[in-house]
Amino acid sequence: MDFAFSQLPAAVGRYLLTIQFTDVLDIGIMIFALYKVFNLVQSTKAASLLKGLFVFLALLVLSSAVQLNGIHYIMSKLVEWGVLALIILFQPEIRRILEQMGSRRFIAFFAHAETGNVMEQTIGQTVLACTEMSQSRTGALIVFEREILLDDMVRSGTVLDASVSSELLKNIFFVKAPMHDGAAIIRHGRVLGAGCMLPLSKNVNLSRDLGMRHRAGIGMSENSDAVVVIVSEETGAISVAIGGMLKRHLKPETLENLLRNELLPREEPGEDKQKFNLLNLLRPKKNGGGADGE
Repeated sequence: MDFAFSQLPAAVGRYLLTIQFTDVLDIGIMIFALYKVFNLVQSTKAASLLKGLFVFLALLVLSSAVQLNGIHYIMSKLVEWGVLALIILFQPEIRRILEQMGSRRFIAFFAHAETGNVMEQTIGQTVLACTEMSQSRTGALIVFEREILLDDMVRSGTVLDASVSSELLKNIFFVKAPMHDGAAIIRHGRVLGAGCMLPLSKNVNLSRDLGMRHRAGIGMSENSDAVVVIVSEETGAISVAIGGMLKRHLKPETLENLLRNELLPREEPGEDKQKFNLLNLLRPKKNGGGADGE
């Protein structure tokens, strides 16, 4: 036994010498592809199907280990049709992957092109739009997607794929616009869709004065890692839902700081913290000091 352990470092060294660059590239591509596929399905019904598949495989192994021959026989027969069943179950996701591979957005699918400058502008335009909608008491529901993809939510509304601007957001939520009742979903600094339906919160302890718009925003934050901005139609108050928690009655400056902290990359120590305030740049100058509407 001691002799075998003494030979182990030499054996490992000889094995490492046989590894070629193509082997490393092969493994790297497979890991990256699996990571992208996981990101694609984790926010859809496919995530639940995958969990069910893992449970099925675990039961198959367990039935074999404890010699439950009847159950093992039935489950092993089901496995023979497993490939066809998976194709049927995951047909929407497989179709979506093939459509993305055949589109000009294929490169963006494998490499997010999000930059700090784009998000800086997006945050500034969003805060400006929310400030003006707050003053006019225009209801709004804006979802900032993060790691968990919200493709199912986008498909429930109207696909836009447009650059974020305050005018676009105000037009989307204009009271007579056809998409004003739903949510606008933003991904990587672009409005991916509008008029989207969001899941309502199941939290029974929420305040009764919260309307459907706030409950939908909280529900979206409960079911994903998204940052949801809500403007009340009744009071004009600006709120933000993160992780099932609602922060209410935010001033525009507080909203901007919160979005920066949640959506922008963390600053390295020593960087200049006095960054240029986009809100002050984009907000129209006024004569006199009026109070911010909420």
